[in-house]
Amino acid sequence: MSIISTALSEYGVKEIIGSNDNLRILKYFDEIGFNGSKLHDETAWCSAFANWVAKTSGYEYTKQLTARSWLSVGESTNTPKVGDVVVFWRESPKSWKGHVGFFIKQTKNYVYVLGGNQRNMVCIKAYAKSRVLDYKKLRKITD
Repeated sequence: MSIISTALSEYGVKEIIGSNDNLRILKYFDEIGFNGSKLHDETAWCSAFANWVAKTSGYEYTKQLTARSWLSVGESTNTPKVGDVVVFWRESPKSWKGHVGFFIKQTKNYVYVLGGNQRNMVCIKAYAKSRVLDYKKLRKITD
């Protein structure tokens, strides 16, 4: 399955408000090597989702929960295609904080990504292009 097909298959998965957790979100953590039972669906999970999608689709992934860890994999590109990874800064370009999702399309001022933990769910959301740190083409893992 392609990266974008895998990501789209999770569209609409969302956090549960209150003390309960969406077990599907905790599964993203479990399947990339983190113990989801020790976390909550309110834990920042954009990178967990991206890792799960890439791993499930047979692509390289970071095995880390920070969005900026995605700057260390793949090949940078100035011409992103559907399914490429987009890494954004959050708070400031020099902060360690960020966001990661999968490229859908772009307009003059915005890039649209399909990602986890966007409005507390898996969905497509627009971000200002000025916040993009890099676009990355992931490599398929060969056995």
